[in-house]
Amino acid sequence: MKSTIPSIFLTDQFLNDLTKIERKNYALRLKLVKAIIENNGMTNAAVCNELMISAPKSLNLINGLIEQGILEQNEKANSIGGRKPVLNKLKDHTLYIVCAEIERFKLKISILDNNNNKATDTASFSFSLSKNQASVNQLEELISGYIEQSGLNPHRIIGIGIQMPGLIDYREGKNFTYMVGDRRNVSLRDQLSEHFNKPVFIVNDVKSSAIAELKFGLAKDKKDVLVILMDWGIGLGIIMDGKLRNGFSGFSGEMGHMPFVDDGALCYCGKKGCLETVASGIALARMAKEGIQSGQDSLLNKLSDQEIDKIEPQLVIDAANLGDQYAISILSYIGEKLGKGIAILLQLFNPELIILSGKIAEAKQYITIPIQQAINTYSMTEIRERVAVELSQLGADAGTMGIARMFFEEFFNEQIAKVDKNL
Repeated sequence: MKSTIPSIFLTDQFLNDLTKIERKNYALRLKLVKAIIENNGMTNAAVCNELMISAPKSLNLINGLIEQGILEQNEKANSIGGRKPVLNKLKDHTLYIVCAEIERFKLKISILDNNNNKATDTASFSFSLSKNQASVNQLEELISGYIEQSGLNPHRIIGIGIQMPGLIDYREGKNFTYMVGDRRNVSLRDQLSEHFNKPVFIVNDVKSSAIAELKFGLAKDKKDVLVILMDWGIGLGIIMDGKLRNGFSGFSGEMGHMPFVDDGALCYCGKKGCLETVASGIALARMAKEGIQSGQDSLLNKLSDQEIDKIEPQLVIDAANLGDQYAISILSYIGEKLGKGIAILLQLFNPELIILSGKIAEAKQYITIPIQQAINTYSMTEIRERVAVELSQLGADAGTMGIARMFFEEFFNEQIAKVDKNL
């Protein structure tokens, strides 16, 4: 099957053979495709405003991409009267990206197209996340096998997007916490890109969730939002003035490692008393296991088949949703600590909305009620009364949607920069 990729992305050799005018047109074409992906489709007028070009120039670019089978048009744009304006969109399945979501003990892989359609079913694998090269090798093996089994044309897969926990400098593609590997002078991104011979983009998990909320979820059309990712750890996605804020090194949002308990338990980061030691999936599983080991009567005994190592956050949430009093009580404890931490953030950022996402959000009222009660207790009334606290509505695919959107943006930025450099 012939790939349409060369009609969008030119090789370096072909690019070098273009005249200056041809390069400018090629750069405009890349900017057009990027803008259409970011806006989920655009009218001709919107293209003119976005790219600051004339209507004839816009139509010429659009018609060229339609002839190449890359764009399609339909009358679905909003209108205040008369005929609806034509909406230009990329055709489904024009481009693909492999999305990998790395958790502490699990890896999920799926392939999305340029319009966020799933091209494959999501596959889950047991995974051991560590600093060692073994984790890198395992990741390469699992992704390679998944791509091969997908049956998709590999030429249409333009790259790989990865979300994972840890201190990640997304510009360098380096995770300072996990998967450092044996080649310490080579970033994880560069190792994977070398292995797959494709661009790779690596981002912290909460930042991909925040982008998903900003583009597709409750944060859409909002200006100041905090996204709290509640999984094994606790992360914060900061949206200010409608944009994701990464911080100077890309390390913003390490909410779970705020100093919280004086002389507290040792955190895996090496510090004592971090918020994650009392309010996280790690803390939830630890407290549940300690209770069962001390003889606590709970549905967790039955759900875990009397095997304590099977107790993890999801099992505690399942028990709570079945009405288990002990599971509800430890979720309430964690929720109160989280709420106190969130109250600190309210005083600092004054957001209009807080979105709770991640596995622990699946506990619903058993986590939201204690969080809200703590916010009421610890934050100033004038600030508290002007912020809404809501559960994410994006479900299990939030991370995947965020990875795909961030990858496409970064990928096109690099392509455009490469062309602009030669103008």
